[in-house]
Amino acid sequence: MAEVHSGRPPGTPSGGPFAAACRAFRRDRTGMAALFVVVLCALLALAAPLLAALYGKNPTDHYGQDEPGLLSAEGLPVQPNGGISADHWFGVEPGLGRDVLTQLLYGMRTSLLVALASVAVIAVVGVVLGVTVGYLSGVADRAFTFVCNVMLAFPTLLLLLALSPVIQTRFVAPGENEPVWMQFTSLILVFAAFGWVPLAMVLRTAVRSLREREFVEAARAAGASRRHIVLRELLPNVWAPVLVHITLAVPGVVTAEAALSFLGVGINEPVPDWGRMISRGSEVFYDDPTYMVFPGVAILVFVLAFNLLGDAVRDALDPRTAR
Repeated sequence: MAEVHSGRPPGTPSGGPFAAACRAFRRDRTGMAALFVVVLCALLALAAPLLAALYGKNPTDHYGQDEPGLLSAEGLPVQPNGGISADHWFGVEPGLGRDVLTQLLYGMRTSLLVALASVAVIAVVGVVLGVTVGYLSGVADRAFTFVCNVMLAFPTLLLLLALSPVIQTRFVAPGENEPVWMQFTSLILVFAAFGWVPLAMVLRTAVRSLREREFVEAARAAGASRRHIVLRELLPNVWAPVLVHITLAVPGVVTAEAALSFLGVGINEPVPDWGRMISRGSEVFYDDPTYMVFPGVAILVFVLAFNLLGDAVRDALDPRTAR
């Protein structure tokens, strides 16, 4: 019987660069473990309302004030280890007496919402500007470089600290609280306004090296439009740095949002937030150190998993290792 040949040398892996990157990623045990933690965090955040309903608690009720025996006269948990019990698995919050476990779950939703929305805007703006400017070059490139240098010179954290009272004064009536949607929107827009610059600069450099390659010259000689060259020839070849940047940008936004809430200018009450929990935990640390442990460990594991995932993705997309 005739033997069928596939056209590839024996032992050559099948599939393209993406398949090779997937194989390299699957061989990375640290990356796979980080991916598991990231997916688990996302599922916990999505299922927070369901889990809270099954658990029988919610993040806004003041159980310590409504139920006797949970908080002392000073507002500290009566039971040891922050009030951990069969009713409150992670204890209760000092002062208000809210359930810590549901606060953590809903705080994860807050962090993921701000981070993913910000990174989505960053990716769109960074890809559009970076690829377009990298292809056009000339005056557009010089203007782009100047704008990026100006943006990088801004102290982002100080701007965020100053933005909250400005919004409160300009858009919120005296005596009223800032709406929740406005808090989220302002954070997302500011993170996106400054976060697109590094991605756009990386893509601009990558596209400048790609625009003189043979496949781009061939498309140009065939009469392809600039739009076709950018969308069909250049964009598919820069997805690797985009994916790496997105993976590494998420933990950066999470920590920045937590830092702002810690300083009192991020997400305000009553929306659960990890940064505000850590801030409250620092105030009662000597009397109730347990309360600070849970949000601290949660944000540590969350950010570490995303960073390890980003490193694993970057290694898998490296042509020298993705075999």
